[in-house]
Amino acid sequence: MDAGERRQEIINILNKSKDPVKGTELAEKLQVSRQVIVQDIAILRAKGENIFATPQGYLMPRIYEKDRLIKTIVCNHQNNYELEDELRTIVNLGGKIIDVIVEHPLYGEIKSQLQIGSRHDLMLFMDNLKTTKAEPLSSLTDGVHLHTIEVNSEEVFHKIREALSKKKYLIKE
Repeated sequence: MDAGERRQEIINILNKSKDPVKGTELAEKLQVSRQVIVQDIAILRAKGENIFATPQGYLMPRIYEKDRLIKTIVCNHQNNYELEDELRTIVNLGGKIIDVIVEHPLYGEIKSQLQIGSRHDLMLFMDNLKTTKAEPLSSLTDGVHLHTIEVNSEEVFHKIREALSKKKYLIKE
């Protein structure tokens, strides 16, 4: 398999996968090093392929079905306990957290893909936060941040907003 065929196979694998695919998994399937996969992903992105790198692996956004809604919420939390509670609230009520966005005074909008759609995803994210000792993006903006979330109805979105508001995480426009 030459490099072009391998890159096409990466696209095929990512398009078929509902979940993110780790670089090491792609490397094993395609019998190359993880570094080759990283380079291939960079080349594919440069050619215009929409590939996200998430903490769970590589992902190509799917075409959303008509019954799925994409919404944005503005939130604020002050510590990692509140961060986990906020994300758990969204997931438990049927939302998927697509990303987190902060408005930095110098750099402007900074966005990171999260792709947290289950309690398991949330557990992995929080474990990663603890083991890396990294600060969440919201620490750059005193806790204020946005999330793009995916829900299957306006009713679910309303319930999420209501629950976050009761917990004082939601910043109302």
